[in-house]
Amino acid sequence: MIFWAVLGGFVLDALFGDPAWLPHPVVVMGRCIAALEKRLRAALPKTPRGELLGGAIVAAVLPLGTLAVTGTACWLAAKLHSVLGLVLQMFWCGQALAARGLVQESMNVYKELQNGDLPAARKAVSRIVGRDTQNLTAEGVTKAAVETVAENASDGVIAPLLYMLVGGAPLALTYKAINTMDSMLGYKNERYLYFGRCAAKLDDAANWLPSRLAGLLWVAAAALTGNSARGAWRIWRRDRRSHASPNSAQTESACAGALGVQLAGPACYFGEYYDKPTIGDPLRPIAPQDIVRANRMMYAESLLALALGLAVRLICML
Repeated sequence: MIFWAVLGGFVLDALFGDPAWLPHPVVVMGRCIAALEKRLRAALPKTPRGELLGGAIVAAVLPLGTLAVTGTACWLAAKLHSVLGLVLQMFWCGQALAARGLVQESMNVYKELQNGDLPAARKAVSRIVGRDTQNLTAEGVTKAAVETVAENASDGVIAPLLYMLVGGAPLALTYKAINTMDSMLGYKNERYLYFGRCAAKLDDAANWLPSRLAGLLWVAAAALTGNSARGAWRIWRRDRRSHASPNSAQTESACAGALGVQLAGPACYFGEYYDKPTIGDPLRPIAPQDIVRANRMMYAESLLALALGLAVRLICML
């Protein structure tokens, strides 16, 4: 069942993405995280130890709860009818992937840049990045979009794909719960330095292997799409650790090398300046067309991951 659920889910995401009218599990996860945070902050001492405990409770309850609820739902659906079980898994596998949505959102940025409308481009990129965008130049907007495509190729496509190949939709959605916690709580600021620590560490662990596989697949994707595989390999080996997160620079470095541009560097988040290291060499100025090139490489590595993953599952089934 997992073989067909993964294949069908990949096709569903490629064709339809995440329609705005369709309820999404990540929205439910976000509401659960916000509700848990509110209650735990009110109930526990406002001390580093109290906040660490509250964050640890969220980091345990949400993934385990997601696995229990989705796993039970898939089991009950399969008990009612095997086709119903397959349809539910396929549907949730599609929702766990974000390739089509990533392309749509980043191409909105590209279109506004092509139109010369910088304020609209800033607004479009603010939908997919966590940094402050109101003062970004056109180059800054382009870099932010390319970085987002590269980074989310790992945690929005390759990682959930890997987990669903292992444990179907329930495990993929459990990963999404971990990733959503990190996106909401995993900030090193005054509010979340302690409360978000467990969520951030759990996300680092969950993404350790997928991000490295994604980086290597990006090198292969660069070759398949006419970009520089040699540059991707060289910069990946040199700069894959040039990030506060042990995982984020894996695909960003390969993307920067494939394109021959420089990514990352200083940025502002919630009004606070962060002096982040750069990734890649500025062999040429970054251009809006690099958003399109990054999307092509993202799709190419996604197809490679799908083909390799399904081949392994097929071998295991024999």
